[in-house]
Parts: sequence; C-alpha cells; structure tokens
Amino acid sequence: MNAENNSSPCIVWHPHKIKRNDREKLKNQKGCVLWLTGLSGCGKSTIANLLEERLNEKGFHTYLLDGDNIRHGLSRGLGFSEEDRLENIKRVAEAAKLFVDAGIIVIASFISPLRKHRHAAKEIIGSGDFIEIFIDTPFYKCVKRDAKGWYKRALNGEIESYTGVDSPYEKPEKPDVYIKTEGINAEEGVSRIIEILSATNKL
Repeated sequence: MNAENNSSPCIVWHPHKIKRNDREKLKNQKGCVLWLTGLSGCGKSTIANLLEERLNEKGFHTYLLDGDNIRHGLSRGLGFSEEDRLENIKRVAEAAKLFVDAGIIVIASFISPLRKHRHAAKEIIGSGDFIEIFIDTPFYKCVKRDAKGWYKRALNGEIESYTGVDSPYEKPEKPDVYIKTEGINAEEGVSRIIEILSATNKL
C-alpha cells in the first residue's frame, strides 16, 4: 500500500519492523478469519461463541466479531440497504484483516447474504486467510426459532428487505466448511468445524 492507493498524496504507508510472522511466532499459531455465514436464526452466534470457547481451551488466541455487536460501534449509523450492507461487510473485513496481521484467529459471524459481499470480504482479507463456513439451517427452522421476533414482523409486512423473506440469501457454492445443522447440536457442529480445520491444516 502506498500514496497512490489513497485520494490524498499526504497519506503514506509506514512500514514497521515487527511483522505478522513475528507476532504469529509468539502465539504459535497462524492468523486467519473463520467467516460464518447463514440465515438469521441459523445458529451462527451460538456456534461462533462455542467455537471461540473450544479454541480458547486449546490455547488459541481468538477474537469474535458479531454482526449485531458491530452495529453498536464500528458500523453504527449504517442501515440495511444493499449499499449499507456491503459497507458494513467491508468495514468488518478491514478490521478482521488487522487482527490477522496481529496473528489472531478471528471468528466473524455475519449473515453476509450475497456472494458478492463475501467475495468483497475475501478480497480485503486475502484468499489464503479467509475460511468460509456455511451454517446451513432450513428456513422453516430459522423462522420457528425467531428469538428476536424479526421474522414474524417481516412476514407480517412490518419490516422490508429482510433476508430470507423479501431479500435474498445466496448460499455459498463451495464453502471451505459446510455444516448442515439438522440432526446435530451446536457442540457437534463446532467439533466438526475444528476437525475439518485441523485436517486441512488451517488451524
């Protein structure tokens, strides 16, 4: 990155002596982003929390970025138009990239409904550091859970552009990890994620 990448010639990238590799050596791990995507109510947050617990127990240094929490700070003021949703994902990806440079394993739990959203995140973070995890739960189960009551309001026409109702969710075509939640609980799902990541040397 250099001045040519910015609108102002006064902004210059300053190289630092301590590099990502130095930070990763201290932690004895490689930084990466575990990007959990799926419909609202699919179990992303539950799995993300439990995944961080299990990785922490194994001695990994992690940080969890959650969709709702991010909108209380980093993405405060953004709405849910397609433009704002894309901007939200870009902000999250830029933040996650900094964590990766620090040698941290980032768990990012975001609906990120469109493939172009996830592609934008992957481009910012880097394909080698971006691990897409699709939490696949049938729509009817997500609606049945409806812990926050948003599906009910959307189906009653009280909310517009709600993902899965009147706004599309595009399933990942080739996720790095695929978790079909029917017939398994969150603990089993997390065990499968860790097993797959370990088997493919991504942890």
